[in-house]
Amino acid sequence: SMSLHEHALFLFRSAVGTVRPAPMLKQAVKLQGDRCPQLLVKGRAFPVKRDLYLVGFGKAVLGMAAAAEEILGDHLVRGIINVPLGIQESLQRAGMQEMLLKPHSKIQVIEGARNNLPDPEALKGAVAIQELAEGLTVDDLLLVLISGGGSALLPAPILPILLEEKEKLTKMLASRGAAIQELNIVRKTLSLLKGGGLARLAYPAQVVSLILSDVIGDPLDIIASGPTAASSHSVQDCIQILAKYNLLHNLPKSVETVLSSSPTKPTAPEDYSHVCNIIIGSNTLALDEAKHQAEGLGYTTLILSAAICGEVGHIAMLYCQLIRLLCLGFAGLGEGPLSDKVRGNLLQLAAELEIPGLNLAEFLQALRGLGPERPVCILAGGETTVQLQGTGKGGRNQELALRVGLGLHRTQATEASSTPGRYEIVFLSGGTDGQDGPTEAAGAFCSPELVDEALQVGLDVEAFLSNNDSYTFFSKFQGGRHLLVTGLTGTNVMDIQAILIRAT
Repeated sequence: SMSLHEHALFLFRSAVGTVRPAPMLKQAVKLQGDRCPQLLVKGRAFPVKRDLYLVGFGKAVLGMAAAAEEILGDHLVRGIINVPLGIQESLQRAGMQEMLLKPHSKIQVIEGARNNLPDPEALKGAVAIQELAEGLTVDDLLLVLISGGGSALLPAPILPILLEEKEKLTKMLASRGAAIQELNIVRKTLSLLKGGGLARLAYPAQVVSLILSDVIGDPLDIIASGPTAASSHSVQDCIQILAKYNLLHNLPKSVETVLSSSPTKPTAPEDYSHVCNIIIGSNTLALDEAKHQAEGLGYTTLILSAAICGEVGHIAMLYCQLIRLLCLGFAGLGEGPLSDKVRGNLLQLAAELEIPGLNLAEFLQALRGLGPERPVCILAGGETTVQLQGTGKGGRNQELALRVGLGLHRTQATEASSTPGRYEIVFLSGGTDGQDGPTEAAGAFCSPELVDEALQVGLDVEAFLSNNDSYTFFSKFQGGRHLLVTGLTGTNVMDIQAILIRAT
């Protein structure tokens, strides 16, 4: 029988597999009929009256475009995609041919946005996409492929603003502590294509956007700064943000020109009836697949949330308390003062974390009565944050796994006698893009025995954590067996966590 470690790895790979560009697109998109062809997207039909064009931008778009071209065949007239610098070579090296366009493809690939920052190459691609969109007619259909990282790959400041002026303003805002939402509002206001701009330029053509979401809650106007979604912000919002950070008085002339010539009051809501935005891949989709597979392996499976966010230390505490509650259930102590105390801790933590849409009371109710008869799997997803204090090497998933390992060790040391019974536990956290921080790992596994193992070879877990050096810690074990290494996946729907527990 497979170990828990192998089960966790299998569930992670299944979840990622279902949101890889090719399977995801083939599941969502079909082309049917020869005489009067129709594009079917998740059951909705769009007639292909004349020409079909394709544009795209984002980290996962190359694989999406390769699959789309296969589906569309000769109906595709022309395409332009903006993708990260070096991605074709990386995928080639990783042997991921299915993510690459075929020779003589009708889709032009422009690589840019070095280090995920807008640059002249990305601008060149954005201008080409803009020109294609502006030339469309009422009988054309524009298929737009969007994934995370699309914002940096579609920079087109409203003239006369220069790219470097917009960048400088964004950096000044960031250095004064502006939140990512505030930065995006300013960027969208000064941009030709973001905040619904691309959809406006493509009018009157039919626009169908296929979106791979890497943002909690899948908000259409935030993913890649919403080039085909109506913006919920006005110029007034942008001016308020600039005023809040004392930047109104030293703006570049060009920015002043654009702000003063834009209508200050939001005009009548624009008509986006020619646009259809469809999310074809998300963290929720990946978690649903993992749940389906876990149930097939015999686990009682529950999904906690697809919107886990917050500082890794707090999220680690949440997972440790959940595991503690499961252990008490397995030891026949699911009801009683100790379990009530843990439930209280969990509800307090959840209140502090404010995870969107998480109904923890309901989730804890579903946990009641789970005992050793059947193994249990709890799945979650989202994106945590790390406050960097050290100079070590690691990423948020490896740090989360190490913090959970330390928490489990401490709980076990204090409670060994009160929870009799034998069971094994594995916790996994991984990034669906196959990368976690500046390392080749996607994340890591831990178990309650991890810290004991480390102590035996003289490793001080807390020292590694205070230096944000989780990768170095996990690398110390033979064969890096606690590291989750998948290689580039060509997709990204944030992170996935799994807790597996079974009686031995």
